[in-house]
Amino acid sequence: MEQELKIALIQSDLIWENPEKNRIAFSKKIDTIPSGIDLIVLPEMFTTGFTMHPENLEANEGEKTLEWMRRKASEKQAVITGSIPFQEKGSVTNRLFFVAPDGEISFYDKRHTFTLAGEDLVYKAGKERLIVHYKGFKICPLVCYDLRFPVWARNTEEYDVLLYVANWPKPRINAWDALLKARAIENMAYCIGVNRMGTDGLGHQYTGHSAVYDALGYQVRFSDEETVIYATLYKDHIVGTRNKLKFLEDRDRFNLIS
Repeated sequence: MEQELKIALIQSDLIWENPEKNRIAFSKKIDTIPSGIDLIVLPEMFTTGFTMHPENLEANEGEKTLEWMRRKASEKQAVITGSIPFQEKGSVTNRLFFVAPDGEISFYDKRHTFTLAGEDLVYKAGKERLIVHYKGFKICPLVCYDLRFPVWARNTEEYDVLLYVANWPKPRINAWDALLKARAIENMAYCIGVNRMGTDGLGHQYTGHSAVYDALGYQVRFSDEETVIYATLYKDHIVGTRNKLKFLEDRDRFNLIS
């Protein structure tokens, strides 16, 4: 039987620095998703928008959202993933949580903090990548600005799916489109990008362009509207493409030292 991964990408406006209202809004959207979906993806900082002021949030907001993600994952029997500002041990990270239906939690801290907005001055950068094994697929989740750095995304673990959650603004959306496609081609993997919509509290505009690309770089899903995007990923597509075109075998060999 062919292995499949059914995904739902929620491309939505966000309410500025208001976790409770965002949780309520996303609960309503998640509740409309039909049964049988394996993975539900929310944007970067889906409870706040891309804020550089996590001090405006209660210290336990991260734990509140994590508990909410556990509950929704259990209700839908699907993974819920997305990033939030997360306070821990005196520092704050832009942390992506990957929450399974059974309550198991994995997380990834954004490696490349966005210096143009001063994210590096507020959020502690992560140092380790995450590879999650789920329903026969190996998934590598990353966050927004990570998309610009191909070395960090290099497919050295034979992952099947590269996943980006983002707040990627309208003036640079052409780069988002081009880089998602490039990451799919060079890593011979599905590449998924989930962006937000609307206008944030600083006046920055977002036009979505959430998309799914296959291992050859063909766009199989795309939207520039506020919606839920559905797609099915096929393991046979990954295996067949790599067996026929053995490009990954010729990749440069190296280790990151910092």
